[in-house]
Amino acid sequence: MREIASRGGSFERFPHLAQDAAGIWQSPSGARIAWLKDPDGNLLSLTERPARPA
Repeated sequence: MREIASRGGSFERFPHLAQDAAGIWQSPSGARIAWLKDPDGNLLSLTERPARPA
């Protein structure tokens, strides 16, 4: 996210979701998700899933 933001990308905020200061929402499964729009206006998401136990 830092690299995208450093290149001018901005992340979407949704009033109905509890997002942190960076715009990340943590899902009930523990996945961390952020959204942004591409140059054509398509909404994209970045997801970081929690590590699975070995």
